[in-house]
Formats: sequence, structure tokens, C-alpha cells
Amino acid sequence: MKFHQAHLSYCTNIHPAETWEKTREVLETHVLGVRDRLRAAGSLGSDEPFAIGLRLSAVAARELLEGNQLGAFKEWLEQTNTYVFTINGFPYGSFHGTRVKEQVFLPDWTDKARLDYTKNLFRILAVIAKPGTAASVSTLPGSHKTFDAADEPIQRHLIELARWLDELAAETGHDFHLGLEPEPLGHFENTAETLAFFEKLHDAAQDPEVIRRRIGLNYDACHFALEYDPAGWALDVLKAAGIRISKIHLSSALALDPGDPAALEAIRAFDEPVYFHQVLLRGGDGTVTRFADLPDFFSAVENGTVIPARFAEMRVHFHIPLDAEPAAPLRSTRDQTREVLAWKAENPEACGHFEIETYTWGVLPGGLQRPVEEQLAGEYGWVLENA
Repeated sequence: MKFHQAHLSYCTNIHPAETWEKTREVLETHVLGVRDRLRAAGSLGSDEPFAIGLRLSAVAARELLEGNQLGAFKEWLEQTNTYVFTINGFPYGSFHGTRVKEQVFLPDWTDKARLDYTKNLFRILAVIAKPGTAASVSTLPGSHKTFDAADEPIQRHLIELARWLDELAAETGHDFHLGLEPEPLGHFENTAETLAFFEKLHDAAQDPEVIRRRIGLNYDACHFALEYDPAGWALDVLKAAGIRISKIHLSSALALDPGDPAALEAIRAFDEPVYFHQVLLRGGDGTVTRFADLPDFFSAVENGTVIPARFAEMRVHFHIPLDAEPAAPLRSTRDQTREVLAWKAENPEACGHFEIETYTWGVLPGGLQRPVEEQLAGEYGWVLENA
């Protein structure tokens, strides 16, 4: 759907679907169900096209490119008055119902398999994107810090992709761009590390302008809130550095007072085995202490390595529905998302792609979980109200 001068969707990575057949089922049921709820609420006009933020695994992407599947999908989009402007290409394989955690970073950008998968996603967009429009893919921030990845192969594959995208854009008339998505303990994770990564990437390219056109940033409001980087400041700095803001994820993290025993006990309900829930504690002097996952944090508390009460704030990587605050003594970082929306209003040309991304629906504690279409419609309502 149009979002002032931009496009707004929700990411279908909230729904379990690893094959094209399952993905098609999600589109025909949940996605159209959300669309119909928005129309009933008056948030989407009866004749207004509905935008889809598509998630395709590597398997689903390959299957969609076989035979006449892609042509049939394009016809379905036309028949249902829906369109795809962006694809989430971060999770390569399974993303629900099994241990994801560090596996979501594999293969990373040192591996040609990641490059090939991403090209497939753009091949799909080249066929289904509306004529003359911008089309984006979001991806991981190169690698994960625990993999000790070298910059050179990451840069080489991204530079190859940028050149390939430039040629594809010339052939099709689409403005293609890739958004690298920083997150805690990623190869680069905060504003300072993002600036450093892109500076090195531009320096490594023979034609840095091609990189600036085709390789940018997927700014996730949850992730940058976890890093304690104020949204308006971070976006201003990144824009001033000439880094393209490819897409913005509208999302929210958990926050709490680590000196409150009740809050520490309440956060245990969010410790689950599927996704990473990185913990970032900020001291009174502004320094940030990181743990890869909630169990690592609790182990450090139990063995006395960390004393929570010595920190001013604690934030946890667990995407919380934008329209539903967790019960006290927990809270969320959605004020950071409000700040992103305020920045958008002041910089309407800076980014054209916005996506609601609360993929954790299946692992939310019972008190926060609602029927998935009801939750998504509620999140759209919150975004439109606060934009």
C-alpha cells in the first residue's frame, strides 16, 4: 500500500513457509486476509493495490523460477490487485519450528551460495515488480562476528552483485537495490561499524558510485534501538555518509530495568530455543555489554560474572508487536520506531520502502499472542496512526 510517498508492507517471514507451494498458500490465505481486514477498517481503499513484503527461502526461490511458476504468480498478483516491491533475503533456509539462531547467518557473504541466492531474488523481482519502480532485497550484514569472516570475500561478492544489478536495472528499467541489515553481533552492527564497513566497501570498488546506487542499508528500528543509537541521529549520519537507505524495518525490541528483580524474572518468559535473543546492557557511562543470547546472560548472572543492578538499562532482541506493549515491569523500544516515522516525515525522499517485521509471532508468550492476521492489522493501524 502507498505510505505517503513510500510503500508499506508487512514481511511474510512471520508465516512458516520454506517451499514455493507453502509460500503460495500463505499469500492466498493470510496475506489476503490481512488485506481484507485493512479494507474493512478503512485503512486501505477498495481499489487500492496491496503491497506484499515477500520472504522466499533459497528453495522457494529456485522453485518459483522453474517452469511457468513465475508467470502464474505475476498473473495472481494482477488478479488480486497486489504487488511485491521488496523481498526479505536474510534467512536462506528454515526460519520457523527449528533452531535458527546462528544458522540464519549461513551461508554468509563469504560464500558464493549467498550471492547466487540473492541474484535469484532479483531475477524474480525483475519479472514481477511494477514497471519503472524501485525493487529491493534485504540481507544479512555480511556475516556474524563469531564466524571471524574476512572483509575481502564479502566485498568481492557485493561488488559483483552491484555490477550485475546495474546491468539488470539498465535492461529492465527497475531501480534495484540491496539492503544490508545490521543486527547485534553481526559483522557490523551499529552506526559506527556500519559507516566503517561501507567506507571500506566503497574504497574496494573500482566504481564506488555503482555501489552507492545498488548496495545500501536495511535499517531495522529494533536492531538500532538495541545498540542505543538514537534513530534520528543514526539515520542522519548514515544519509550524510552517502549510504543508501534501501529499506526501513518498523520493529520494536524489549527493554527493562536490570536492577529490578521482577523484570529479570519476567524476561525469562521470552527465552526460547528458535531465535537469537541478544542482550545489550548499557552502563551509566554509556558503555554497552553484549551477550549472544538470553541463556548466556542468565549464566553470567548466576556465576557472578555480571551484576545486572550495576547497569542503567537492558534491551533484548525480541521483536514485539508495535501496537502491544509487554506487561510491566517490561517495556518496549517502540518510541524509537516513532522517531523513525518522524524522521521519515522530515526526509520523505530518503527511503521509499517500509516494512513491518515482527517475525516472532510463533514464539511470543501467551499474553502477547493473538491471531496472526489480527496482530498484523493492529500493527498497520499503529504505524498509520503514528506516521
